[in-house]
Amino acid sequence: MNSSPQPSPRTFDNEDTLPRIPLPTLDDSGRRLLEWCAPLLTPEELAETEREVETFLRPDGPGRKLQAALEEYDASEGVHSWLDTFWPYRYLGRRDRIALNANFFFLFHDAGLGQVDRAAGLIATALNYKRLLDEEAIPPALQRGKPLSMEQNKFLFSTTRIPGASQDTVRSPYTDAWPGPSKARHIVVFHRGAMFRMDVIGPAGKPHTLEELAAGLDAVLKSDVAPESPVGHLTTKARAEWAADREALIALDPANAAALDEVETALFCVCLENFAPTSTQEACDQLLAGDSGNRWFDKAVSLIVFADGTAGINVEHCGLDGTTILSFVDALLGTPAAEQADASGARAQGQPGLTPIDFVLDDDLRAAVRGAGEAFAQYAADTATLNVSFDDFGSTRAKELKTSPDAFVQMAYQLAHKRSKGFLGATYESIATRHLRRGRTEAMRVVTPEAVAFASAMDDPAAGADARRAAFRAAADAHVRRAKDSQAGQVPEQHLWELQLIQKRRGAELGVTADELTLFESPGWIKMRDDYLSTSSAPSVNIQSFGFGSTSMQCIGVGYVLLPDRFNVYLSTPRPVADAMQVFANELRTAVAELQELLG
Repeated sequence: MNSSPQPSPRTFDNEDTLPRIPLPTLDDSGRRLLEWCAPLLTPEELAETEREVETFLRPDGPGRKLQAALEEYDASEGVHSWLDTFWPYRYLGRRDRIALNANFFFLFHDAGLGQVDRAAGLIATALNYKRLLDEEAIPPALQRGKPLSMEQNKFLFSTTRIPGASQDTVRSPYTDAWPGPSKARHIVVFHRGAMFRMDVIGPAGKPHTLEELAAGLDAVLKSDVAPESPVGHLTTKARAEWAADREALIALDPANAAALDEVETALFCVCLENFAPTSTQEACDQLLAGDSGNRWFDKAVSLIVFADGTAGINVEHCGLDGTTILSFVDALLGTPAAEQADASGARAQGQPGLTPIDFVLDDDLRAAVRGAGEAFAQYAADTATLNVSFDDFGSTRAKELKTSPDAFVQMAYQLAHKRSKGFLGATYESIATRHLRRGRTEAMRVVTPEAVAFASAMDDPAAGADARRAAFRAAADAHVRRAKDSQAGQVPEQHLWELQLIQKRRGAELGVTADELTLFESPGWIKMRDDYLSTSSAPSVNIQSFGFGSTSMQCIGVGYVLLPDRFNVYLSTPRPVADAMQVFANELRTAVAELQELLG
């Protein structure tokens, strides 16, 4: 008889009953670091890394002091996870631009609607989701019958990243500064760089009807406003520069503080574009890095709708991971908007209130806006992207071949990279850990000794089909084992990184100097994290594509949608290495076909 308690159906009720994220031991992380980096290193580099790990782990070494401090923190009252401090630094501490570099997008399936009806429907369904969320009536997502963390849902509405000089902050409900759900009744609608406050919820707390939302959007489209200096451009700047500009805006005129407040407290943004994309490729590129004057990249959620009704979402990453956004998108698109509008209690109350959001600018700020827009347009142009679609392969086919679908595509990536660049490079895969308390993701490193042996066997003239099949099976099994370790939180990278960050925050207090942390200058640490492929998966029948920018000058970003009957990949890389990405894409097509034939 199963005596385990049934999970609560209320959205957030299970959070404190979820298992804690385990804190790896120092020795385990040291051992795993060596295992994970070894396939990428020369014997000399591995020997050097082994010496550095030994120094870090010695009884009187810096690692022991830092680990003790982390163990103490993990056991402290009010701490949900030893990663509680890591995540804000991980995302809010980055100082480069977040537009294209950190934000990610989903392209929705076509709905056969025009721009206004599509946008009105998305607003209505988002408002219904918020109603359910406020009532904690969204049942927790389940994995094998057990609840997943829903904490990230608190960052869907009225959440805005605020730039800071040394680290950003987040303005969000469900906080001490803003207790409980957002009481905001408005969204911000963008069109041609102009910004409008649109009151989508009436004074009595009921949403406007679909027809009224459409009328409000139609009024925005008919307005003849196109500001010369759209302030949204500033959200593309490096974070400290944007922070200085934001302070300058506030200091210049009280109207700017009020305008920022309208944007930052808005439930979400809707960006209406005045053109239709000519292809799926262009739609993806515009969702990732479109006209920055018509965006507010700091907003957690921006719904983007093109002139022909093509639509998608751009997401600020600091509080939201792909799995949470997928559930949100599935809720928005899984039931007709009219049904959701009725369920939300929408009622006729006249056209929504519509107010322009204007900023007062001086010459310096106008120059900053213009410079930001030009710089980001160039940055986007300097990024090469490519859609690769497979209509004859999906997870069903992989299972018919008796292999893990994710292992199949990840080994295809490795084989394609080996053939396109001549070697296997460090590969990151995001692994969800929401089954753990406040769990987000773990950093999995895909290149195993078995993956190296597989890629070699595939191009070894002496290896027959049986040897290649055996090499693939061994590599796929190793991939699945490592993925399970990652899901369980038994992996080294974020653990060791947090120890490094503890030294930065508390080194003097703990008696650990930065000079002692030579482990983090070792070939193993550096090469394991120097991505050539940065990969993440987003399986949902409601989306066509998922993507993000690459993470370094040699990296290819690989966002993939792997469904039972299809497999779509969005690639991005700096333009100087665009040719190598094109070769990788061609080799990926070959690899997927070749592996199906080999395993069939």
